[in-house]
Amino acid sequence: MMTHILALALRRLLTTIPALVIILIALFLLLQLAPGDTVDALLAQIGGAESSVIDEMRHHYELDQSTSSRLINYLWRLVHLDLGQSAIYNKPVSHIILERLPATLLLMVCAMLLAFTFGTILGILSAQKVNRWPDTLISVLGLIFYSTPSFWLALMGIVFFSIYLNWLPPSGFGSIGESLTGISAFFDIAWYLILPTTTLALVYLAIYLRIMRASLLEVSTLDFVKTAKAKGLSSRQILVNHILRNAMLPMITLIGLQAGTMLGGSVVIETIFAIPGLGRLAYDSVVQRDLNTLLGVVFVSAILVIIINFIVDMLYAKLDPRITGH
Repeated sequence: MMTHILALALRRLLTTIPALVIILIALFLLLQLAPGDTVDALLAQIGGAESSVIDEMRHHYELDQSTSSRLINYLWRLVHLDLGQSAIYNKPVSHIILERLPATLLLMVCAMLLAFTFGTILGILSAQKVNRWPDTLISVLGLIFYSTPSFWLALMGIVFFSIYLNWLPPSGFGSIGESLTGISAFFDIAWYLILPTTTLALVYLAIYLRIMRASLLEVSTLDFVKTAKAKGLSSRQILVNHILRNAMLPMITLIGLQAGTMLGGSVVIETIFAIPGLGRLAYDSVVQRDLNTLLGVVFVSAILVIIINFIVDMLYAKLDPRITGH
């Protein structure tokens, strides 16, 4: 069994390399089609410069070379784990990403855990009370959360909880001007993350509860569940020991599929709540035409999504040995 799982892990790792290269090449070429470049963005900030200075700047950022040459140079630097220099921040892209990565990871992990936990609980409650008022109430709430844009939820959350009730901070990633450390810093950041995490999680919570409800209702009609009932097992034993393991498979698959979507959704949430994460960095890089930083963000984001999908594949293989061919 372990040999089959290791073979599956090796196959998955080998397929990620060409996928990562194709993603980077496609994005690099697409960015060449957009009007303007890094030097144009810098000139707009400083109010222009002489033609000789502009030529030096284009040579410095290799913009006087052909697209194919710059693409090959960029891929060669990636082989040496060099993400290049940011034109806007004037420091290595890897340093900027390492500064922003913890905020995005914290936001994503908290939102994913919140959505998965409460989506599973509400899905089980809804399936246990199918076609009764708790099922109807949970389904209506799920539909409301799913159909409401996350940016509107974020803005309404700020208006109600931050401005009207004054319960939660409207933006930021910790108290400014306070040198907190240890447990005090942990609770301070957690306090600032309540509103953005809840806003990001609500849409995914609605999806998880609907998938869990449908999966439980489907699995509960299968023969092995009927056999368990015929043996006289209690409803709790049947749910925990026989239904949940099979019903969780679609949920786990969904986590891998939604990792990239959640990373994209964090761009909106980080921008609205002024969280210094990768999403906001990507948005600023696009606006300021900072090609190296944008490619670095995409490279790290793609690796994050690949790692999450790799973990999901391994969990799936553990829960359902048929996927390994065992």
